Amino acid sequence: MQNNYSFKKEIAGKKPIIGMIHLPALPGTPKNTLSPQKIIDSAVVEAKIYAQNGLNTVMIENMHDLPYLKQTAGHEISSVTSIIAYEIKRKLGIYCGIQILAGANKAALAAAHSAGADFIRIEGFVFAHLADEGYIESSAAELLRYRKMIAAQNILIFTDIKKKHSAHALTTDISIAETAEAAEFFLSDGIIITGASTGKQADIEEVKEVKNSVKLPVLIGSGITAENIAEYYPHADAFIIGSYFKEEGNWENPPEPKRIKKLLKEVEKL
Repeated sequence: MQNNYSFKKEIAGKKPIIGMIHLPALPGTPKNTLSPQKIIDSAVVEAKIYAQNGLNTVMIENMHDLPYLKQTAGHEISSVTSIIAYEIKRKLGIYCGIQILAGANKAALAAAHSAGADFIRIEGFVFAHLADEGYIESSAAELLRYRKMIAAQNILIFTDIKKKHSAHALTTDISIAETAEAAEFFLSDGIIITGASTGKQADIEEVKEVKNSVKLPVLIGSGITAENIAEYYPHADAFIIGSYFKEEGNWENPPEPKRIKKLLKEVEKL
């Protein structure tokens, strides 16, 4: 495992590229067809594709668990997610993060802690918004107290703001920079900016605005490709990439080595 230095140091200076693993539908969810072991094996295979083609960081997400529960997840979800992250760390020695949809932040933190993972991505850290699943309330106070209680301070918490697939009418009078500042004040470890939906580009002016407003790492959470990464690279500290890395640019497909290598070549130029 990556024990020689923390992911906090990695993100502080190396601008990591984070490859997304969209897990097959997990046990108990409507679309589930695979056993836990087959799900685990599938995720490790995808992580290995990323590692063999130059990435040292991946993130796992239960994207196929439609429809998502709101701000909770059963033990059947958090347990298998934790095992997957543990196996990725154990077998490949790379960094690994976890997100559990939708907004199941405590479940993600518990899974990451047990797995020895490095970070989680969460929704609803500050303010509130209306998502597909319903009204998502802010979670910062409860989540950080839970992290302290289980002694998981080594797990970084990266927080989406003005997140995709959501309506933000209640906070239209609060800018994205002000939202980022609130997340920083509430002790976020990093800010994630996305486009309007999966695979859509973030607004570059919003990225610049947030970067100039906070001292936290700024991550781009959607829409990065080999063709546009040069535009975002000077203004962000890490890049979470899913759709572009997948066959035919579709997040539901497995990673495509040619796409990974193409983007990393562009990064080398930068």
